[in-house]
Amino acid sequence: MNDTLLSVKNLYKHFDISGGFLDQIKFSQGRLKCEKTWVKAVNNVSFDLAAGETFSVVGESGCGKSTLGRTIMGLYPPNGGEISYRGSRIDGLDHKQLLPYRKKMQMVFQDPYASLNPRKTIRQALADPLRFHNPQLTEGEIKDRIDEVMLQVGSDPQWISRMPHEFSGGQRQRISIARALIVDPEFIVADEPISALDVSIQAQILNLMMDLQQQRNLAYLFIAHDLSVVEHLSDRVGVMYLGTVCELSETGILFEQPRHPYTQALMSAIPKLEGGASTHVRLKGEVPTPINLPSGCVFHGRCPYVNQRCIDEIPQLNRLDDGRQVACHGVEEGRI
Repeated sequence: MNDTLLSVKNLYKHFDISGGFLDQIKFSQGRLKCEKTWVKAVNNVSFDLAAGETFSVVGESGCGKSTLGRTIMGLYPPNGGEISYRGSRIDGLDHKQLLPYRKKMQMVFQDPYASLNPRKTIRQALADPLRFHNPQLTEGEIKDRIDEVMLQVGSDPQWISRMPHEFSGGQRQRISIARALIVDPEFIVADEPISALDVSIQAQILNLMMDLQQQRNLAYLFIAHDLSVVEHLSDRVGVMYLGTVCELSETGILFEQPRHPYTQALMSAIPKLEGGASTHVRLKGEVPTPINLPSGCVFHGRCPYVNQRCIDEIPQLNRLDDGRQVACHGVEEGRI
């Protein structure tokens, strides 16, 4: 991809939930064994993100969307794979080595109240990262920068003397976006930034994010449940199921004709105003646990097109003629 900003290749993130030594002791086949228990949250995920692009990640709760975003940001260390920013590997860097990238990579969290320090005023919340990354700035320059960013996100600069609890959810999310923008980033991970807000406020925040993207040429990794929002906001979409990407496509192509059975089920659940018979695809079974992933395709237990190959062999993302990538044996074989 031209002007690639972020590149993720074969990324894995697993969490050790084994507990203490005694919790790891298991009795199997007449012998005591020490076994670790892992939550396999992200498995073999790859994608590229261009400067100024919005790449959305969708899927059910627990599919690994937020873990993917936090691992890319360095909040979780990956267990495998590569993360590159403008061609430089950043997945193995320590805290000090990551500092030059912190200014360029920022995150907006789902709950703005939990992400703001309740004991700091808005001035402190905005000034601290600016002062840390730009120690050469004077206090007057810092104040001017804070006023500028507050106006950009549609907030009153006079609010900066207040505490986070004095604001509504929408106002706090604007302040969270201002905190991300204060260090002039190129890339923002937006982890469900509107899901905790009222519908009327959601539209305002989305419009704000789109305006800021045009003004600053920002790239977004947008994590969401709401497919109608994703369709409106995104350039490309990655569909995740149980820690894996099952389909990756340009937004228009994906919503017009989804190919993976799981994507088809997701799209069929979008409410429609038109009348007529329901086309909702009802999946059988339950979502498996990420502790014990199914063999082969992780979706085979709920897929209406499953065959023996799906049970035995893990599908790989294959590029189709229309440019999308799909990890499905049925699509590869022409059955779907």
